[in-house]
Amino acid sequence: MLFSALARVSQLGAAGIPLLFLGHSVLAQSPAVTGLVTDEKGQPLPGATVVVKGSTTGATTDAEGRYRVQAAPDATLLVTFIGYTPQEVPVSGQEALNVQLAPDAKQLNEVVVTALGIKREQKALGYATQTVSGESLTNARPNNFAQALSGKVAGLNLISPGSGPVNSTRISLRGDNSLNPNGNNALIVLDGVPMNSGLNGSGVSSAYGAGSGNDVPIDFGNGIADINPDDIASITVLKGASATALYGSRAANGALIITTKSGSRQHKGLGVTVNSNYSVNTVLKWPDYQYEYGQGTGRSFNAAGEPYYSYGASADGANTGGTSSAFGPKFDGQSYFQYDPVTQAQSTERLPWVPYKDNIKGFYRTGSTLTNSVALEGGNQTSSIRASVTHSKNEWIMPNTGYDRLTAAVSAQHTIADKLKLATKVNFTNRWSDNLPATGYNNQSLAYFMIFQNPNVPLDAYRTIWKTGQEQIDQVHPFSSFIDNPYLIAYEMTNAVDTRTTVGNLSATYQFTPTVDLLVRSGLAATQEEREQRRPYSTANFQRGYYKQQTISQYESNTDFLLTYHQPKAGRFDLRTSVGGNVMYRHFRGMDAEVENLVIPGVYKLTNGASNPLVNSVITNRQINSLYALASLSFEDKIFVDLTGRNDWSSTLPRQNNSFFYPSISSSFILNELLPLPASISLAKLRLSAAQVGNDTDPYRTRKYYGRSDFPGSGSVPTTLHNTDFKPEITTSYEAGAEYLMLQGRLGADVTVYQNVTRNQILEVPLDPTTGYSKAVLNAGKVRNRGVEVVLHGRPVDAENFKWKTTVTWARNRNRVMSLAEGLVDQQVIGTGGTATLLATVGGTTGDIWGYGFDRAPDGQILYTKDGLPVQPANIKYIGRAFADWKGGFLNEFQVRNFRFSILFDGQYGGIIYSQTHHKMTEQGKLKHTLRGREEGYIIGDGVVLNADGSYAPNTKQVIPAAYYAEYYRRANIEANSFDASFLKLRETRIDYTIPATLLARTKALRGATIGLYGRDLALWTKFPMFDPETAALNGSTILPGVEMGQLPSTRTMGVNLTLQF
Repeated sequence: MLFSALARVSQLGAAGIPLLFLGHSVLAQSPAVTGLVTDEKGQPLPGATVVVKGSTTGATTDAEGRYRVQAAPDATLLVTFIGYTPQEVPVSGQEALNVQLAPDAKQLNEVVVTALGIKREQKALGYATQTVSGESLTNARPNNFAQALSGKVAGLNLISPGSGPVNSTRISLRGDNSLNPNGNNALIVLDGVPMNSGLNGSGVSSAYGAGSGNDVPIDFGNGIADINPDDIASITVLKGASATALYGSRAANGALIITTKSGSRQHKGLGVTVNSNYSVNTVLKWPDYQYEYGQGTGRSFNAAGEPYYSYGASADGANTGGTSSAFGPKFDGQSYFQYDPVTQAQSTERLPWVPYKDNIKGFYRTGSTLTNSVALEGGNQTSSIRASVTHSKNEWIMPNTGYDRLTAAVSAQHTIADKLKLATKVNFTNRWSDNLPATGYNNQSLAYFMIFQNPNVPLDAYRTIWKTGQEQIDQVHPFSSFIDNPYLIAYEMTNAVDTRTTVGNLSATYQFTPTVDLLVRSGLAATQEEREQRRPYSTANFQRGYYKQQTISQYESNTDFLLTYHQPKAGRFDLRTSVGGNVMYRHFRGMDAEVENLVIPGVYKLTNGASNPLVNSVITNRQINSLYALASLSFEDKIFVDLTGRNDWSSTLPRQNNSFFYPSISSSFILNELLPLPASISLAKLRLSAAQVGNDTDPYRTRKYYGRSDFPGSGSVPTTLHNTDFKPEITTSYEAGAEYLMLQGRLGADVTVYQNVTRNQILEVPLDPTTGYSKAVLNAGKVRNRGVEVVLHGRPVDAENFKWKTTVTWARNRNRVMSLAEGLVDQQVIGTGGTATLLATVGGTTGDIWGYGFDRAPDGQILYTKDGLPVQPANIKYIGRAFADWKGGFLNEFQVRNFRFSILFDGQYGGIIYSQTHHKMTEQGKLKHTLRGREEGYIIGDGVVLNADGSYAPNTKQVIPAAYYAEYYRRANIEANSFDASFLKLRETRIDYTIPATLLARTKALRGATIGLYGRDLALWTKFPMFDPETAALNGSTILPGVEMGQLPSTRTMGVNLTLQF
């Protein structure tokens, strides 16, 4: 139905165009004036507007910058082009008139790519945007390009789970609007094609999976992880609903508009750019391990009453080598019967009792990434093309992990007869890996081994993976049956993936008249992914092995049109209007098959299981049909007003509520041209905007659907009560801002305040099981975000041979849950990580962490029992919030002749993070802070006890250290294991040298050559005691902030880059 409606709209628009503009041909009786419009370098400016001043007669320059317009001999031509100073030129009877335009120094980021790919002047926008250049993204190359945005965009939040070389990133803007943790992602648009930025989980829903379950979290990557930064020209960040309203429900949380590079007409012939980059990675920060005491519980003593160690029973006493704790004997020159890796048994004689300080750190290696790319580009007056091929090979810091990535991109444009412009862009990526690491607190993750490894155990104890004569059957894990051999985890527990992603579009723009054009575009983002998980015999979870295959196929197609009318300036007003439509269709197909109990060890096939494979498949489809319109009106280029409206019809909502309309209005006032301000002010601009954006839900929530059953030929009834009447979520946004430029752009500031309120949240709320359902889907809840964003920039020095540019970004957001399902629930679980819960309550935030803590006396002191251990409270309580108080970045860029140097610091203040790793390593005595009390043999907890009469007295009870640390930092005590998440990072630094053109001229081939050295995440300042506070838990496909559950180390990167242009 909508397809026919869109076609009808197109037909009506095209049929009406001759009638609308018949007047132009009637008026065109004056002599013709022709000419060429160029920039300051003499290059043609296609698309410039040439208008006869005081009339509506005008023309647009063609691909060669040429124009033809009817004008009287005494007329004046007004020539304009985005980013350049308008120029008035008297005709004075001339028939040929060439015009050269100069850049407008007063404009800030002169041209901005906005929603639907529409280019606008920065000063005309009534909402906040920020643009990051492609060059900035490759300054200090991360594996995932999104991480290169850190510290460069105010209000942008990047959350990564610290999960390995791919390290998928959740991107959000201006806080979390949704109570659904997966409903806060910003929309990613690559060359006009929306992409899926979510994760497809491996099948598990929790990062806490120790000792149970067939699956664990594995970061196989998401769509944005495969975008090649070498092909990116710029990223425009649209932060508010006013900026993204035309994208509809997909962009309720803001959007990142990625524009890739196109062909160039700037030089003759074919241009070739070769880039080679090599970087090395090392662990950025280690926990503060203790190496003064070895394995033991602190409760084993020999006949002489001294603590001892014995691997297996020996003359010294019973076996003490089975514990994971490190409260055993102090390393003090003694000798004990220990494990012998050669005999894979107890040593025949006592061996020196010494620590092995590299027995965790030594497992990791220096990682590396090698990237080579070649790009070819060229063009003429009517066509341009660019093609590139890039290959990256990553070997991560964990042995036998990493990936290869091959990327190919083509961009081409061609203009036919000055009327029709065809363009296409296609990006293809193939990323494959034989093994990506599992993450989380579970037996299949190396993080688990790092927690349980003891100071007295050398890595040599594990280097032989299999017991002699028991290869592929029984592993060497001499100290515990629930801690797998780390080399077996790295080399035998593999998680392979092969991902192929294609993102492309084809567009046609037809110029009916100088004032009317039609854009028709079709885009596709498709991913095919194959995964394979292998688990050998004798592992903690799979005594007889396990094998799983997973195939994911998904694509999204978008077909849209945009009919635009641009009225040349008629006196003091300028008007541009557009109407358009879009059809979005998304398909997802997932299938996995798994077998346990392999018949033949080491043979990984679905036919090698002791029973038939367990197969699960999921197919979902959804469609959104849309119509939209926009109008932009300006008055003397001093006051700008934009109006938009969009209506979506969503297939995932009930029929009676599947249509929802949302409008926006934004305005911009150029105060320095409206008011008599000092001449030193180059630009003073005030912005105001208001908008609404709707949002639908996942498919198949409006009726009953049967689920999978483990019994062949049967299914399971749903436990969620469907809803036939829920409505779309609605986000209402208000924004105000001001921009200033002083001293011809040498100093600038951009300040924004905003408020977003999202109502009609689509939630699953718990029900009484006696109803036959465990939960129901309904509209409930309202979330508000308020915040401030500041961008300061300046050029303190702008001399010919020395330039200094500085930029400061700062943002603060305040999130608040305004209401939930009134009368049904007073709290909503956002997610869980171990015993920590992200819990939304009215008046709280969507990032509040709840859990057990300490019971305290009225004066705040910790309550202890008569046994000298902290009192265990009966109820959970609010511990803190995962969200930072504020985030900021500080970038400085210098240029001295042919040298360029840049340095970026960024960080955050406030927020907390709960660490499951800290709990376990403290409980086991692995960290330095657990040395307190060991020499004395006891600890007296700092706090009070409650007397029978209700009074309080200081705690004086002595407790052995092992018991104290196990209870004080117990897993359920979220308060004791939560820490300040503030940090400051030396995020990026780079120095480049560009070889002078005079030297390159001698080669007669090179047009440019630059060599650079760079570093990323070189230093970290934080109170967080574990690896990195900039982490989160990976719960299946959900990245859960504020929780650390078996984090893998983050890395420091140093690299060298060479670019040659021919």
